[in-house]
Amino acid sequence: MVKVKIRTGRGTSTIDVDVKDLNFSGEEYKKVQAAKKKAAGNVMVSSGRGTGRRKLSDIPEPKDKPAAKRTKHIR
Repeated sequence: MVKVKIRTGRGTSTIDVDVKDLNFSGEEYKKVQAAKKKAAGNVMVSSGRGTGRRKLSDIPEPKDKPAAKRTKHIR
């Protein structure tokens, strides 16, 4: 278990929370994000400060991380 600080109240205060798995970033989160999107189906979500609406199924899938470019160092 890991202790994580979470910002609350418009960022003015913090609370400490025990977290079992750190799955809110990186490749693990992409899997969680894709599963949530698939489970939601055709739910409408608000965007653009609440002025726009779109179906969750119309949002593009998360992209894979691009491969690192290697350059040769010339001496």
